[in-house]
Amino acid sequence: MGIVVRQSFLNLISIGVAFLIGAVNTLYLYPTFLGSKLQGLIIALLAISNLVQPFISFGTQHAVIRYYSKYTKKSDRDGLLTLSVIIPLIIVLLFIPVFIFYYDQIRQYLFQSDQSLSKYAYVILFIAVSTSLFEVFYSWLRVKFKSVFGNFLKELYPRLLIAFLLITYSMGILDFENFVLFLIYGYYLRLLIVIIYSFIVNKPKLNLNFKKDFNEIFKYCLLIFLSGAASSIILDIDKSMLSSILTVENVAYYSVAVFIAAVIEIPGRAMFQILSPVVANAINKNHFKKLESLLKKSSTNLVLVASLFFLLINLNLDDFYEMLNQDGYSIGIPIVIIVSFGKLYSMSIGCINNIISNSKYYYYTFWFSLFSSVLAVVLNIYLITDYGIIGAAYATLIVLIIMNTLKVYLIKAKFNIHPYSKDTIKIIVLSVLAYFIFSNLQLDFQPVINIIVKSSLILTLYTLSAYIFRLSDDVNIFIDKFNKNW
Repeated sequence: MGIVVRQSFLNLISIGVAFLIGAVNTLYLYPTFLGSKLQGLIIALLAISNLVQPFISFGTQHAVIRYYSKYTKKSDRDGLLTLSVIIPLIIVLLFIPVFIFYYDQIRQYLFQSDQSLSKYAYVILFIAVSTSLFEVFYSWLRVKFKSVFGNFLKELYPRLLIAFLLITYSMGILDFENFVLFLIYGYYLRLLIVIIYSFIVNKPKLNLNFKKDFNEIFKYCLLIFLSGAASSIILDIDKSMLSSILTVENVAYYSVAVFIAAVIEIPGRAMFQILSPVVANAINKNHFKKLESLLKKSSTNLVLVASLFFLLINLNLDDFYEMLNQDGYSIGIPIVIIVSFGKLYSMSIGCINNIISNSKYYYYTFWFSLFSSVLAVVLNIYLITDYGIIGAAYATLIVLIIMNTLKVYLIKAKFNIHPYSKDTIKIIVLSVLAYFIFSNLQLDFQPVINIIVKSSLILTLYTLSAYIFRLSDDVNIFIDKFNKNW
């Protein structure tokens, strides 16, 4: 796991900084300068574009990860990379006329609660095209184990772009119309950068002579596309339905809460960027003992680190929202707690998603995602209507629990492996004890001081306990090397 740990750590730094900037954007710059209405609009537009993105990329970025290490000849690899670009471009050419023809109906449906905002619906298509092609070229970097700069563009760049635009908007340099336009320009600048870097790292020759297993690749793309579309529904349907059923202000309140809970996913997002091609390589070469080791190590490491993030978030919520001091946003406190449980469970399954999508059982992903997306739509309609934004949080939690449990069962049934070990139980016990200890710790300082003091105590106790009881060999090795170098 050497290259995995090293690049995961670098990706973790990048994603961590990205979340800090995103926190400033989401919790201060957006509410202060745009207000909850326009904040909800931008978040809703980006969320809906994420729903559209899988229809354009068609799963080709995953096909690159799945098949690149399978081929040994450069011509075969060049054909795969060429195909990964041609398919999305064809879909874009077909998709644009349809979007234009049904544009009025689309914007009227998406913004039922406030038609004055529907004129910005065009942003959805532009952002979706950009992010789709970005993911394709980013996959070119990942198969060469060059995930760090691509991860910077994926995670950090959009947050920096938003921060820059919000600051210029606050200074009166941009009005909202130009804010939206420069948001689009920024996404296409990112696309141009990743294209240039991808050709430097992994320059293929144009090859239209695809291998005889084109049908297999296309079938894989089709099923991954369908499962990806369903997964996007699971991720973003709550925000889309909140803007439709309730108001865009509720999207802002809900998004802030989900953003806080999503911090738990930082270590997983850092690890999976580099782990996916490693898993694909192990499967293609039938190294199943290595695959089991990757699964258990990734699960143990993620449970350990994600549990720490869980504690830091949920034990500081009251002080955090008091520090935020924005009207209406404190309604999100229970949402953070509910969603963070689901995120923690998602991290506990380790690299199961990578194993499924890169194995011959990838078609199960489609059925899981289809079932989960239907469940997500039904639960969100029912629970949002009856319980408001809290209902959306419960819908998310239920879907995450069911979907991840199905994946654990599949891997156990097909590979006879599972992600958990005795160390998992030890980490859970440590986390529960730490939660009860610090939930009863009441500090009477300013909110910022309370957060700093309590977080420092949690970090110290948790890290020392994990190190002393050797809950993760990789974490202990990393700490030992850090101390030696220091």
